Amino acid sequence: MNKKPVYNRILLKIGGEALAGPDGLGIDPVRVEHLAEHLQYVYDLGVEIAIVIGAGNLWRGRQGLDRGMDRATADYMGMLGTVMNAMALMDALERQGIITRVQSAIEMRAVAEPYIRRRAIRHLEKERVVIFGAGTGNPYFSTDTAAALRAMEIGADILIKATKVDGVYDSDPKKNPDAELFDSLTYLEAINRRLEVMDTTALSLCMDNKLPILVINMWDHDALKKGLLGEKVGTLVSEDPH
Repeated sequence: MNKKPVYNRILLKIGGEALAGPDGLGIDPVRVEHLAEHLQYVYDLGVEIAIVIGAGNLWRGRQGLDRGMDRATADYMGMLGTVMNAMALMDALERQGIITRVQSAIEMRAVAEPYIRRRAIRHLEKERVVIFGAGTGNPYFSTDTAAALRAMEIGADILIKATKVDGVYDSDPKKNPDAELFDSLTYLEAINRRLEVMDTTALSLCMDNKLPILVINMWDHDALKKGLLGEKVGTLVSEDPH
């Protein structure tokens, strides 16, 4: 008997690097296609999928800030980068026969719908994938915060943060071979220990609204599948996960 997913609607937060080539920069069409194929399985399970993508592969605001760039300008440039990534992923998904819509928090009607909460929910109900671009539409807020906000607005059952590691560690596993992987954490533990799950604004938003966060390795093809089927994988951040 096939298992059924334990979540009906998810918000998937993906870093821009997931679309990049080996050097971590730009948009690699091959990587985008692999990501779309990876999402096909989730879609075939019958899970409603909303996505927020970062823009680290196209623009890192820190580089501009270090040269004296205005913070708001740097952040708006990052928002535009997320729309480019969203369009690339939309194209790859649609070539696989998955109807996809991009909604942008900054109006650019020639390439994306404006973000309208009720319309986004209707798309999901009609089995369309919705990709939210341009963050929250405001500077000083990260795409982590945008993911938490959109997840709440659309009534997602869980926010899944897809990373390059197997979950949340007490230190950088690439630098420390003895780094400990957490199976679960409370929101306050993640905030107080300054673990790099998501930024504090995003974590606080999830904590206030009791939205669980699952941190997994996007490139472990079984991780997302296991998480959706309720199996133990990655790190679960919630009110009382222990």
